[in-house]
Amino acid sequence: FSITKIYKRMENIMKNKEKDYYDKTKNWNFDEFNIKSENFTNWDMYEFLKSVTSESSKVLDLGTGGGEKLLSKFPEVKEILGTDYSTEMIKTANKNLLLSGRKNIKFKVMDNLKMDVSHDYFDVVVARNTVTDPKQIYKALKKNGYVIIRGVDKFDAYELKLIFGKGQGLSVNKPISIIDYENVLKAGFKDVILVPIHVVEYFENKDIFYKFLCKVPIIDDFDEGNITMTKLDKEKLDYYIERNQTSKGIRLVRRYYGITGRK
Repeated sequence: FSITKIYKRMENIMKNKEKDYYDKTKNWNFDEFNIKSENFTNWDMYEFLKSVTSESSKVLDLGTGGGEKLLSKFPEVKEILGTDYSTEMIKTANKNLLLSGRKNIKFKVMDNLKMDVSHDYFDVVVARNTVTDPKQIYKALKKNGYVIIRGVDKFDAYELKLIFGKGQGLSVNKPISIIDYENVLKAGFKDVILVPIHVVEYFENKDIFYKFLCKVPIIDDFDEGNITMTKLDKEKLDYYIERNQTSKGIRLVRRYYGITGRK
């Protein structure tokens, strides 16, 4: 094998593992955790979305998951297409769509890095907590159309990652927000703005906090449906909780980012 073929094979293995993870997760509904949040940033992607859309707008939502946020937060427009790489997520999204009673919305399976949509078609493309190719997004947008990205940055839940010595984005040298920001600029977008988003979340008790960590890929080795930990992992988790137990609950400091730009 050549080095290129080896790297390509490794990428395919990682991609399949990621797809398996999201197929197993099936939804991004976090109501069961009763999370209480404090927002320290005056920026809301859904408010921005409303400000740049009208009844005639066509919107593409990349990484839609089970469609929970799309169905509850997106404005009424002419057309919305929600896509996700996971077949199981899209099955959940279609079930949620039937329950919602909303119209002019469709869901389909799609790889964000191999976008199968018409060029110069959408007024807004939204990407939430998902990998993107801004060049493909640029092609999908009409002239003066908007891209809206909301992502999870390297320093999200950073204290927890440092205690465990692993976690999402920990090994990346450059913050993910900067990587995305640069790629959006390189794709040709104008009026590009990067907004750091600071949120603190509180969890009622250890059991709820642990189940939450099993749901999300903050710590790589947590796996929903296989809730087991080594003795060392338990000690690390207990240490984190001891340091972050407050009168409001167990504190988790989140670091997100928002990016907007115009074609």
